[in-house]
Amino acid sequence: MPIALSVEVERWPIAGSFSIARGAKIEAEVVVATLAEGRRRGRGECVPYPRYGETVAGVAAAIEAMREPLAGGLDRIGLQARMPAGAARNALDCALWDLEAKRAGVRVHARAGLPPPQPLVTAYTISLDQPDTMAAAAAKGASRKLLKIKLGGAGDPDRIRAVRAAAPECELIVDANEGWSAENLGENLAACADAGVTLVEQPVPAASDQCLAAFPHLIPICADESVHDRASLAALVGKYDAVNIKLDKTGGLTEALKLAEEAGRLGFDLMVGCMVATSLSMAPAHLLAQRARMVDLDGPLLLARDRPRGLKYEGSLVYPPTPELWG
Repeated sequence: MPIALSVEVERWPIAGSFSIARGAKIEAEVVVATLAEGRRRGRGECVPYPRYGETVAGVAAAIEAMREPLAGGLDRIGLQARMPAGAARNALDCALWDLEAKRAGVRVHARAGLPPPQPLVTAYTISLDQPDTMAAAAAKGASRKLLKIKLGGAGDPDRIRAVRAAAPECELIVDANEGWSAENLGENLAACADAGVTLVEQPVPAASDQCLAAFPHLIPICADESVHDRASLAALVGKYDAVNIKLDKTGGLTEALKLAEEAGRLGFDLMVGCMVATSLSMAPAHLLAQRARMVDLDGPLLLARDRPRGLKYEGSLVYPPTPELWG
């Protein structure tokens, strides 16, 4: 039976605003691909990311361009060679996983040969702001087990000190979003060490991360913007201790599972992260995150509302998706 494709652009308001080193936004723009095969539907959601040259219109058009190949029988394995890694392939790859599971009458984890997923502790993100504002946000989230602190500007030592004072019992990880430099790296890492930070994500720009190779550090450093798919791993050895896998970078769950396997073989710890998006984006990432040391799947918690039948969040835990949502 031929597969019919539909593509929708959706806008989901953010609760307040979301700020990182590269700027702020008040809504999440996502692209949803739906594959129909008779009465079955498979869905996948992606977030186009300007940092990688992606636009909403461009990603939607790239998905649309697969309409005829999909109708002609293009499957998930063939998709890997047909499209490059990125948001567009992620939406289609995850939609195909969802459709395959519904066609076979089993859950995606069974299709992938993985054990049933369990609830996971997820980080909760504190946006970049002035120290007192971030401290107030951290105080509100102080009952959570894990907070992810966005840094990447002048005065970061003051920010992380203020957050630690406001949330003395939380495990903290830091994401600088390429906002530091070789010149202030030492000062900022020292402040993070003093605050008991567990992990620092992408402290310097991906294009100039060679400085990390010769920089001694007590806190593990995790690649984010420097890692995309398996082809990017070799260049990270000796510079990073961990990698943050996001499906919008890998181009879907298919490549992400292979990337996780190869990263583990090379000795990297694993983190699974997300963009600000709905539960439909988080669902396949939750399956991947079962093998991760750190999990950051709080995207729906940052929205003013989530889509119907979204993931269940209970305290610091995020639960596996129901079949009605995905997989």
